[in-house]
Amino acid sequence: MARKHILHMITPLKHMSPFDVNMALDAGFDAVVPYVGVGLDEVTGLVQDAIFSRPPDAGADTGIFIAGKDVSLALDMFDAAKKSMVPPFQVSVFADPAGSFTTAAAMVAKVEKALAKKFERTLKDTRITIFGATGVVGFCTAVIAAKEGAKVTIVGHDGAERVKKVAAEMKRRFGVEVAAEDGSSEAKKTALAETAEVILTAAKAGVQVISQAHLKAAGKLLIAADVNAVPPAGVEGLGVHANGDPIDGSGAVGIGPLAIGNVKYKVESGLFKRMIEADKTVAYDFQDAFSLAREFAK
Repeated sequence: MARKHILHMITPLKHMSPFDVNMALDAGFDAVVPYVGVGLDEVTGLVQDAIFSRPPDAGADTGIFIAGKDVSLALDMFDAAKKSMVPPFQVSVFADPAGSFTTAAAMVAKVEKALAKKFERTLKDTRITIFGATGVVGFCTAVIAAKEGAKVTIVGHDGAERVKKVAAEMKRRFGVEVAAEDGSSEAKKTALAETAEVILTAAKAGVQVISQAHLKAAGKLLIAADVNAVPPAGVEGLGVHANGDPIDGSGAVGIGPLAIGNVKYKVESGLFKRMIEADKTVAYDFQDAFSLAREFAK
């Protein structure tokens, strides 16, 4: 009888995301088991329970999924899980807290594709301004773009203090340099829009970040992209289905949340399927998500 594919899903939160549970089962896992309220110091015990309960050749049939809503904690848990292996006893690991790794990967991949198709540009040296960068999606988006050579600015809606700390964390953990700016007033957002070539919004659902007035001031803007599918749009005039379409009131093109979401869905499902199909254990984080997103972005 074929061995069962089992996924153990770990989160520090009170609940495991139903979205991720559905995705894993639909991708083909036979069993998905959630562990909630998990602390960083508990990861090793859970992983080692999983690795020692099956023979070494079953390692590729067993997976650990790291969830939550904190990028740094998820990455620490991811590292802890990998360090918990005792070769030849090993299992696969995939981190995607709040879907942020796969969503960020999809957003940057869609922008990269639009830059190439519409403007014959790459991410390198492109001035990208990210609103909502203290959240999980914005954080990962900034890191991915910066690692590809973009000139990234992250914007704080409540001042510069928090985003400066986020920028410092990005440099400490990933070695990337990003600028941190205050976007707490309309005038400050307008000034930031004036210099941006790409604007990305990853604020909370239902919050409009960029208005028509900001877009009119953004004379150098090439692309605006938004991950918020809940009205109002994060960028005024940007349709949810937009896929490189002109934005009303602007000379730029837009990428809407459903165009990004379509790639995100394929990436998360694709990485789950790769875990299932792998002959050897694998480990996936946001960089692996971005590599796969590039294959799906059109």
